Amino acid sequence: MYLYCFIFFLLLIIFIISKLLSPKQINIQGKHVLITGGSSGIGKALAIEAVRQGANVTIIARNEKRLDEAKQKIERQIKDRNLQKVLAISVDITKDADTVKNAVNKAEKELGPITILINNAGSAIAGRFEETSVEQFQRMIDLNFLGSVNVTKAAIKGMKENNEGRIVFISSQAGQVGVFGYTAYSASKFALRGFAESLQMEVKPYNIYITMAFPPDTDTPGLAEENKSKPKETLLISDTVGLFSPSDVAKTVFRDAVNGRFLSYVGMDGWLLSNLSSGMSPATSIVDLLQQVFTMGIFRFVCQFYLFHFDRIIRKCKEEKDSKLKSS
Repeated sequence: MYLYCFIFFLLLIIFIISKLLSPKQINIQGKHVLITGGSSGIGKALAIEAVRQGANVTIIARNEKRLDEAKQKIERQIKDRNLQKVLAISVDITKDADTVKNAVNKAEKELGPITILINNAGSAIAGRFEETSVEQFQRMIDLNFLGSVNVTKAAIKGMKENNEGRIVFISSQAGQVGVFGYTAYSASKFALRGFAESLQMEVKPYNIYITMAFPPDTDTPGLAEENKSKPKETLLISDTVGLFSPSDVAKTVFRDAVNGRFLSYVGMDGWLLSNLSSGMSPATSIVDLLQQVFTMGIFRFVCQFYLFHFDRIIRKCKEEKDSKLKSS
């Protein structure tokens, strides 16, 4: 009898918590989705996913030629050509806030209030700390962090007025764990996490939910360019996770954004890292909360073996370099 009562009250508590945690899924049919860095890679894949689900889409990037090419590809995926529209705006989001605000205002005038903002624009610089210039550190902060601040600041007022919205920050698994060669890149992506958690507290009363996405290495032109100058250690560490397609990453991120999920991950390693690094981040589903509660300890232990493996890679590379120096 007592056992049944305990189980009943436990299920009741779980049900109540679940109702308190879960954001309401939004309908994006005919709504406006704005994506920065939308001319290639994950950004373009996200734009394609959005139009396939019936949304109007604005893509923002710097390169006008690539923007126009991406716009044409995205338009071919439109669900209803009579109702949907794709807008491309060329702007550097690292410039002054007024320039970015004007671009966002133009998009809202054309396609209406923004329902989902996806801060995807970013790039990576990989190199040993002493070989990474202060200017490169500044570039990472400007593009990967402050660019997202500029666009979010421009869009947030309209979302609050509509009492609805989703804001996505595309981080990286290197924004969950520091990786050899990513002293500048990881720092800029870790910064997004603190910004997102703080902002979520401010905007939740307005029915605005934030998604932090932590994609693994994704088969994009940006990654191909980055790999040309990556230290050997960074390449070998990255190989332990594998490579994912932009469309698979986009489908996961977009689904999590629509559902208002705070942590978005791809693959088994992504699941492990998101549970392990959940910390004080908002729980947006009872399933995620229970996973984090019951797996954090064991995952902390498991991840230590990953770190042992990474240390062996770095040590072996150092030994190879020392050997070459001695023989030269």
